[in-house]
This record gives sequence, C-alpha cells and structure tokens, in this order.
Amino acid sequence: MRGATDEAIWASARDNTFTIVSKDDDFRGLALVRGAPPKVVWLQLGNASTSRIASFLRGNASDLNAFSLDPVEALFTLQDW
Repeated sequence: MRGATDEAIWASARDNTFTIVSKDDDFRGLALVRGAPPKVVWLQLGNASTSRIASFLRGNASDLNAFSLDPVEALFTLQDW
C-alpha cells in the first residue's frame, strides 16, 4: 500500500483483521481516538534499518502475541531506550 493515505491503510487493516505496525504518530492518534479494530503497534526506535526493526519485533514476539489476543487494547507501544 505504498503511497496510500492513512485512512486507506486504516480501512484495509480494519477490514482484513490486520495489525498496523508503524513509527508514524498519526496511527497512534487514530488508535487512541477510534479504538480497535485495527490494532496498532507504535514503534519508538529512532532511525533503524528494516533488519533492526524485524529483529526488535521478533524479540518482543510474546508481548506482541499477548496484545493481539487482548479483546480491548487498541495500541501497544514498543520502545528501544
């Protein structure tokens, strides 16, 4: 969905039961205002390569799984500092 608007990404994630994983504060704001679905994982990593982000997500897999199973929570923040 490269180049898609935040609204289009939100709608697609909602309609397809996806979780949005982003460093973009706009998705954090949407999750706080609208709730789930979709769920949003907000990454606070600073500048990081794709491989660094993938490794960071794998290292937090158990927390991410618990978040995905939570019927209420819409936003999960992951920080690396």
